[in-house]
Amino acid sequence: MDTMDNLEKQLICPICLEMFTKPVVILPCQHNLCRKCANDVFQASNPYLPTRAGAVTSGGRFRCPSCRHEVVLDRHGVYGLQRNLLVENIIDMFKQGSTSSSSSSSKPEPEKREEAPMCEVHPEERINIYCVTHALPTCSMCKVFGAHKDCEVAPLTSVYQTQKTELNDGIAMIVGNNDRMQGIISQLELACSTVELSSDAVKRGLWS
Repeated sequence: MDTMDNLEKQLICPICLEMFTKPVVILPCQHNLCRKCANDVFQASNPYLPTRAGAVTSGGRFRCPSCRHEVVLDRHGVYGLQRNLLVENIIDMFKQGSTSSSSSSSKPEPEKREEAPMCEVHPEERINIYCVTHALPTCSMCKVFGAHKDCEVAPLTSVYQTQKTELNDGIAMIVGNNDRMQGIISQLELACSTVELSSDAVKRGLWS
């Protein structure tokens, strides 16, 4: 299980902080990006270059989000970057392994599709990361170029799971404390009843 977790960490895109989405491109510095994420970073770095079908198709440059190495592109834009077929194959094998292990243990529940909230600053980007520094959910572009570029961030899903666990633990503690208080109250009521009975017995003894 630890090996699978370590492998999954190696397959996380530094922009969207989720598992790489094919096609995966490899930069000259040997770091990998989802091609869509590479295109988002490229467009943000070259806002005045012409676009076609949502992608910058003429030459330009941007910096690798992992090492800040400058990436110079030709007239094909991000489509001129080489695909990392090895990483794509590893992703396929990882997903097959995860699917087979989950199906062998129990029948998975149907996936619930919910519309992801969009960033107010970058309306075309969905909120998918959590700024730990400011305790706010944000988008990948805010981390790369915006107000949170120098902040510590984490995947939104992992923060959600952590906070959900902490909340459940807090609720369990409150319930446990309530049960203990009820037990103490019951003991006090029993003690009061015993004292009252003893007092009545003493009174009857004095008047008899």
